[in-house]
Amino acid sequence: MSGSPGASPAAQSAKMKKEESFLGKLGGTLVRKKKSKEVSDLHEEGKKAINAPLLPSAPELHPEDALLEENAERIMLDPTSRENLKFKDLLKVLIDWINSELEEDRIIVKDLEEDCYDGQVLQKLFEKLSGRKLNVAEVTQSEIGQKQKLQTVLEAVNELLRPHGWTIEWSVDSIHSKNLVAIIYLLVALAMHFQAPIRLPEHVSVQVVVVKKREGILQTALLIRHLFSRDAFDTLLDHAPDKLNVVKTSLITFVNKHLNKLNLEVTELESQFADGVYLILLMGLLEDYFVPLYNFFLTPESFEQKVHNVAFAFELMQDGGLKKPKARPEDVVNLNLKSTLRVLYNLFTNYKNSE
Repeated sequence: MSGSPGASPAAQSAKMKKEESFLGKLGGTLVRKKKSKEVSDLHEEGKKAINAPLLPSAPELHPEDALLEENAERIMLDPTSRENLKFKDLLKVLIDWINSELEEDRIIVKDLEEDCYDGQVLQKLFEKLSGRKLNVAEVTQSEIGQKQKLQTVLEAVNELLRPHGWTIEWSVDSIHSKNLVAIIYLLVALAMHFQAPIRLPEHVSVQVVVVKKREGILQTALLIRHLFSRDAFDTLLDHAPDKLNVVKTSLITFVNKHLNKLNLEVTELESQFADGVYLILLMGLLEDYFVPLYNFFLTPESFEQKVHNVAFAFELMQDGGLKKPKARPEDVVNLNLKSTLRVLYNLFTNYKNSE
């Protein structure tokens, strides 16, 4: 018999009722908590179900990603970007332009990835635009033959574009692997260089998936790539490409007006700003302050030191109220003429009235 020894039946009965009452309350509390948790869980599930389509999903991996070599990477267009209206417009403009150029060759392009990867269309397009015949096989079915053709075509393209300041955003492997972003970069560069009679949509950006293999493990990341954007400098060259030397002369006059105060003189824009020193000194003169020498390398020797200088000059420009330059410091250091001119032209438009 439970209960304390010697307790009366009445006392034991009262105690049992008290225990039952306590257990009943406890049970009721547990039931309410359980129901409350179920309601909370149900609410959370409903919330997730509603928001699920809005949340970014992890990039989808493909079987070929597993075949990547160590430290290799693969870049592909994120499927959601294909629905971007500006991106669709850019594709249509480029396809229509190619078909117009190659109409006499009876070549019809419907899909840039499928029709450009083997080099055949790119070869014909380059030959038509440049008036130069390339020494390549007309038809190649094997992968080796296709890559050899692409190599010849891209070498000719790069040889033509690089001296004019274009950054090479494509390669044989990226084109042959049907990397649409690389194909578009190439076609946009050709269209702009040869002044194609088309209007490219402005400020087109897409999201790309980058897959890398590190220590045997696949890593993915989502990045934004700007396919095409225009600024005042692009417009200037589009409307008056023959005035490039005039523009360069104006820029040289502008920078020397200020650098002469330090007994410095520029005669060649492409190379004399490549180490960043003149850019830094020029910003100090334009904003009327002294830049401490410990903030930069006065006589940079390595590529990294030059990049540091140019990046520091860009910071000074932003401190002065200018927008972040579109050019990369690496492009300026690599003697990319267009990037250097764009940076200097931006300074010219903002400080041309400075004494």
